[in-house]
Amino acid sequence: MLALPEPKADILARRDEIVAGLRAILPASGVITEPLRLKPYETDGLPAYRQIPLAVALPETTEQVAAVLKLCHSIGVRVIPRGAGTSLSGGATPLADAVVLGLMRMNRILEIDYADRCATVQAGVTNIGITQAVAGNGFFYAPDPSSQLACMIGGNVGMNSGGAHCLKYGVTANNLLGLTAVTIEGDILHLGGNHLDAAGYDWLGLITGSEGMLVVVTEVMVRILRGPEGARAMLAAFRSNEIAGQCVDAIIGSGIIPVALEFMDRPAIHACEAFAHAGYPLDAEAMLIIEVEGSVAEQDDLLDRIKRLCEPFEPLSMRVSQSPEESLAIWKGRKGAFGAVGRISPDYMCMDGTIPTSRLPEVLRRIGEMSDQYGLKVANIFHAGDGNLHPLVMFDANDPDSFHRAEAFGADILKLCVEVGGCLTGEHGVGLEKRDLMRFQFSEPELERQRRLKDAFDPAWLLNPAKVFPLQDKPRQAA
Repeated sequence: MLALPEPKADILARRDEIVAGLRAILPASGVITEPLRLKPYETDGLPAYRQIPLAVALPETTEQVAAVLKLCHSIGVRVIPRGAGTSLSGGATPLADAVVLGLMRMNRILEIDYADRCATVQAGVTNIGITQAVAGNGFFYAPDPSSQLACMIGGNVGMNSGGAHCLKYGVTANNLLGLTAVTIEGDILHLGGNHLDAAGYDWLGLITGSEGMLVVVTEVMVRILRGPEGARAMLAAFRSNEIAGQCVDAIIGSGIIPVALEFMDRPAIHACEAFAHAGYPLDAEAMLIIEVEGSVAEQDDLLDRIKRLCEPFEPLSMRVSQSPEESLAIWKGRKGAFGAVGRISPDYMCMDGTIPTSRLPEVLRRIGEMSDQYGLKVANIFHAGDGNLHPLVMFDANDPDSFHRAEAFGADILKLCVEVGGCLTGEHGVGLEKRDLMRFQFSEPELERQRRLKDAFDPAWLLNPAKVFPLQDKPRQAA
């Protein structure tokens, strides 16, 4: 069980003063202190870890965020930035002496510039909300995490989120043009803009994926793209996970880049089919969802080439969607996969590691061996095209032994990812979940330079503490 730092007694003793300061900045409805109303903020998408915060602040503007951070900095109060709370790595897990800074009320589309193909939005706008705002003019926002109906763009920046279509279009970092962010001292920074590249250091690259530990992002400028002429999804079913993994490697090795290349194993196929009724092949041990786009002729050509690449692996079946409705059903099953697995297990941990695609068959085999070793089932659902794995380790949270085995199993999966040349996280971030595994990925000199970046932005380590770095890493300048 991962530990959280002990609350600071002096901060708890000043709770009334802190709350009064927040209420002087925000409307009455923007400060939450009642225990029952604080309850929804005690956890995020990693519910195994829970802690009621000291208070919740809900600003509506960048200026209010700056005032809240300036107040907290002056007193020495820890701050936990939070969007929709969909983080699967405990990235928004609060502390007992911390103020949760919820950005969900900052949900306005500020500007859409079709000429320069960009949109500026507040951090609390949902991922899908950007595409909905521009779809009427034939545009879309490319990154599409499975939680896109709920997750917010500020959190996407914090975790550098991806999604099924990032194989072709890239993750958040590849679709970001500018940011407005606030430092712990309350200073407002404007970074990047609606131009190809920004002068000076790559501040966008540094802040994207920094998990709310350096600054609080309040506004985001993203690229919007013209929608394709059309798209079609194809299902390919196989006799084993390893064979499906070999097929993935063959497709990527051929030089073809589908829009999406997704993997599901038997438990995931059955759970998702029961939910979406998409016609998934229930006799298969593994299935690929492969989507291509372009004109009808381009789609036909790509699908024919992909079919020929699949044939040496003796697929049980190959089926191309014949209508937009059929494609929607296929994606409904994949997008709803994490929820659908709840039909077959009371609890699960969603892992997130990345590997070279050439090692996919080996890694899938070894995950199967680990499943037998730990006596826990696993459902594999992931972005196979870019090697971003999402094994779902199933357990029973009411059984402490089952939970501890699940933690150990998940840690071994992530260590395996590093062992074969990958990394601890693809899009969920390190957060609380992978914090104590960082030394398997990075040497001490590498970690020290990351800590120095944290020191430069947040000397007292008040922003999102207890995340990313092992807990024994203490802020040197903190009291």
